[in-house]
Amino acid sequence: MFKFPAGSFRKSIFVRLVVMYLIVVLPVITLGMYLYNWSYSNATQNLSRAALAQLSNYLEDLSREIEWMESQQYDILEDNDLNKLAVTWELMDSVEKRSNLNYLVHRLTAIKNSSNFIQDIDVHIPSINKTISASNAVIGFDRESFDYFRAVGGRNGNRLILRNGTLHLIAMKQSGKKGEEPLFIVEIELDTSKLRDSLQQVSTYPGSRSFLIAETSGFTLGSDEDLEQMLQYDYLRSIMKKSSNPSVFRVNGRKYHLDEVRSDQLNLAVATYLPEEAVKKPLSRFQIWAWLFALTSICAIVIYSLSTYRLVHKPLLLLIQGFRRMEGGSLDIQIEHEQEDEFGYLYHRFNHMTRRLQALIDQDFKQKLMMQKAELKQLQSQINPHFLYNSFFILNSLAKTGDTERIELFTHMLGEYFRFITRNGEDNVRLADEIKHSRMYTEIQKLRFSRRIRVQFDELPKELETIRVPRLIVQPLIENAYEHSLEKMMKEGMLRVTFEKDPAEARIVVEDNGEGLGDADIAALNERLANPSESQDMTGMINIHRRILLIYGAGSGLFLSKSEWNGLKVEVRIKLEGESGHVSAVNC
Repeated sequence: MFKFPAGSFRKSIFVRLVVMYLIVVLPVITLGMYLYNWSYSNATQNLSRAALAQLSNYLEDLSREIEWMESQQYDILEDNDLNKLAVTWELMDSVEKRSNLNYLVHRLTAIKNSSNFIQDIDVHIPSINKTISASNAVIGFDRESFDYFRAVGGRNGNRLILRNGTLHLIAMKQSGKKGEEPLFIVEIELDTSKLRDSLQQVSTYPGSRSFLIAETSGFTLGSDEDLEQMLQYDYLRSIMKKSSNPSVFRVNGRKYHLDEVRSDQLNLAVATYLPEEAVKKPLSRFQIWAWLFALTSICAIVIYSLSTYRLVHKPLLLLIQGFRRMEGGSLDIQIEHEQEDEFGYLYHRFNHMTRRLQALIDQDFKQKLMMQKAELKQLQSQINPHFLYNSFFILNSLAKTGDTERIELFTHMLGEYFRFITRNGEDNVRLADEIKHSRMYTEIQKLRFSRRIRVQFDELPKELETIRVPRLIVQPLIENAYEHSLEKMMKEGMLRVTFEKDPAEARIVVEDNGEGLGDADIAALNERLANPSESQDMTGMINIHRRILLIYGAGSGLFLSKSEWNGLKVEVRIKLEGESGHVSAVNC
C-alpha cells in the first residue's frame, strides 16, 4: 500500500479537493438550498393539506347527496301506483289514469325541490308510451333516452352516466322475464351549474381553480368554463395518475400545483390546482438570496472545474495517453511529473511497469513461444506411428482375402495419405486439404468395411475451405470411431461427418452409432479434455484437443456428447476472427 512521506499529506489531491469544496461550495449550497427549499416546501405542504381537507369534505358531501338521490330512485321503483300504472294501464279508466299521473308528477317534483343538485327527474314508461318529468309533467315517450340508459345502465361501475354533457343517475325496474325490456327507468339529471357553483366554493385561494372528474364516463367539470377549455379530460387523467401529492404540471408555460381526492365507490375525483406564483408569493423576500445563491454557485462551479482540470483531469489524460501508446506496442514511454502527489506515484509505477514489460518480453515471453511451438511439433508426431500400425493391419487383412484390385487401390490411396502427413512445409494447412485427407482415409476404410459400415461424409462449405488449421485433427477422430466402436459392432454401423459455421466459430462434427459409452464415460472424457495438463496420456482425442487449445485458446477444442444414434458425437470447434472466417491465432 502506498504511504505518503512525513509531512506530505497536505500535498494530497484528495485533501485539496475536499478542503476547496468545503470552503467554496458546500456552505453556500447548504445555506441557500436549505432556506429556499424549506420555505417553499413548508408553504406547499400547508396549502396542500388545507386543500386536501376541503376536497375530502366536498367529496363526502357530494357522495352523501348522490346516495340520497339513489335511495329516492329506488323508493320510486317500488312505488305501488307507478308499478300499477306501468302494468295495468289498459285496465284503468281515464279518471284513474289521470289521478296516478298527477300523483307521480307531484312526487317527482318534491324530490327535485329537495336537492340543489337535481336538474330534472324523468320516468320513462314504455308500456304507456309516456315519459313523466318533474319539469315537463307528462310528455310523449322518450324512446331515445330509454334505449340509451337501458344499454349503458347494466355496465359495472357506471353509477354516474354521461349523456349530452351532463351526468345522470338511473334505476331500472325489470319486467321479470328474461330478454324483455324494463317496465320503466327512473332517470335523475344532475344540475351542472349547481355543481360548478359548489366547486367555486372549494377554490378558496387566490388564483386557485377546482374541477370534478367522472373517470369512467370521461366527464370533466371545472369551477370556471374557461378552465374546462384549458384543461381537457385526457390531460387531467394523465396528470392525476401520478402518485405524489401535490402533483406539478405545466399548461401554456405556467406551472401549477395539483391536489386531488378520489372516491372509488362513485368513480369520482375532485381536484384543485394553484399557480406556483401563489405558492411563491410569501417567499418574495428570499428573491435576493436566490440571486446571490445562483451567482455564488456559478463562481464555485467555475473555480471547482478549473481546479479539478488542473489537478486531476490533465494528469489523468497524460496517464491515459501513456496506456494507449503502450497498447499500440510502444514500451519506451516515460512520463515526467514534478509534484509529489498520487499522480507522481502512479507515473513512477507506470514507468517501472513499462521497463519491466520490455524485459519480460525479451526474456520470458519469447522463450515460452519457442517452448510452445516445440510442444506442438512433439504432439503432432505422436499420431503417425499409431496410424501406421492401423494401415498395415488393414493391408494385411486385404492380403489375406487375395483381393489384388482392392490392394492396388488401397496402396495408391495409402501413398497419397502418407504423402500428406510426411510432406515438409507449414504446420497448418487449409481446411479443404485436411478434409480431403480425412475423406481419403474414410475411403480406405470403406474398402474394408463397405458391407457393414455406412458412411455419410458431407461436402465442405466453400466459405470454410480457406481456413488454416493444424494438420491431422479430423482423421484421428474418424479412426477412433472405426477402432473403438464401428469395428466391434455386430449390426450395421453408421458414421457421419458434417460441417457448421457461424460468425464466431467453425465446427466439424464426427458422430457414430457405436455402443459401450454411457453418459458417465462421456462425462469422464470431457473432464479429461477440460484438464489436459493433468493427463499422462497425450494421444488420440486428448492430443488433438491439446493442439487446438494451445493454438486457438479457450472455447476451441473438442466437445463430446451423445449422438442422435446413441453413439459418440465429437465436435471440433475453431474460434474465428470477425466475419472473414480467418483464425486469429494462425494468422498471427
